[in-house]
Amino acid sequence: MNSPNEPLPTFDEVLLCTPQTTAEQVGLFLRRCLIPCNGGEKIYTMLYADELSYDVSCKAEELFQHLRHYNNTYRLILLCNCEREHSYIPSVFSQYKVHMIPQRPLAEIQQYLQHHYRVARPSSSAASVFKGNMCVGIVSSKRAGVGK
Repeated sequence: MNSPNEPLPTFDEVLLCTPQTTAEQVGLFLRRCLIPCNGGEKIYTMLYADELSYDVSCKAEELFQHLRHYNNTYRLILLCNCEREHSYIPSVFSQYKVHMIPQRPLAEIQQYLQHHYRVARPSSSAASVFKGNMCVGIVSSKRAGVGK
């Protein structure tokens, strides 16, 4: 948010981890991050890395230790839930831990995201469904099973 005109991360820069994330998916992600190429100065982010299974976490650490020697200028962020700080990945990388609390008000964050997710020229695209011609939206319900 410090550079409002910079683009948001692309699909290859972010890995959203779940307990079902495979070692192969993590391996591909780490290779993109740690093997130098002409891709520029990307910042790679693993979201909810604490959710990885124990086996996948072990393989990820092993691959990370092997690949990090190829590139000493990598930019990798691991975002974890502070309530799961004793799971494998947060424990292994604990020496690099930084506690973060969002420093911007919610309204400012929403405005920033609206700037990046608004369709420039409204057309007959799916963006016309969402408020303000946004190309992304969240539909939620307090009741389960209402078809949303």
